[in-house]
Parts: sequence; structure tokens; C-alpha cells
Amino acid sequence: MTEMEVKDNSFLRQFEMKVNGHLAKIEYSSQERKVFLTKLVIPEEITQEGFKESFITAVLQQIQEKNLRVVPTSPHIAGFLRKNRQFKEMLPVGIRI
Repeated sequence: MTEMEVKDNSFLRQFEMKVNGHLAKIEYSSQERKVFLTKLVIPEEITQEGFKESFITAVLQQIQEKNLRVVPTSPHIAGFLRKNRQFKEMLPVGIRI
């Protein structure tokens, strides 16, 4: 998959990406130095294989660049973190998934 351009829309508190005119997004809230990833929305029109994983990875990399911690409250994102242990260090102390 090509390089993904993920935009942090801080006004709407969501990371978003347009694909063929459709908007995929991960809603979040932030508190102190933590980002709570609350909801993953991928329109059914976006059918590329591996898109969800690539999108979540791109969002986590943006958060990682800002040296913030991640608290996954969305089951989809928590499941992704369970499978992709390389992002485990982004979890706050005491949070296990």
C-alpha cells in the first residue's frame, strides 16, 4: 500500500484519511499526555485489503512522533495492539490489553 496521508483534525478530535472520496476516521480524546482512541469508522466503500491495519498503524506512528501515550478504548484498536506488540511501549504504565 502506498504512503498514507493521515490528517489530525483537532477541531473534530479525529484522525482522518480520504480514500476515493470516502472518509475513514479514528475519533479520539486527549488528556494530559495520553490519547484515548475511542472509535474507528471505516466506510464500507473502502475495500482495500489491509487498509484498516495500515490506517491504525499510520495514526499510531503520528501519536508516537509526539511522544504521547495511547489508551485504546475502541475494541478494534485494542485488538490491533494485541496483535502488534511493537506498539506496546505506547501504552501508559499499568494499562494492559
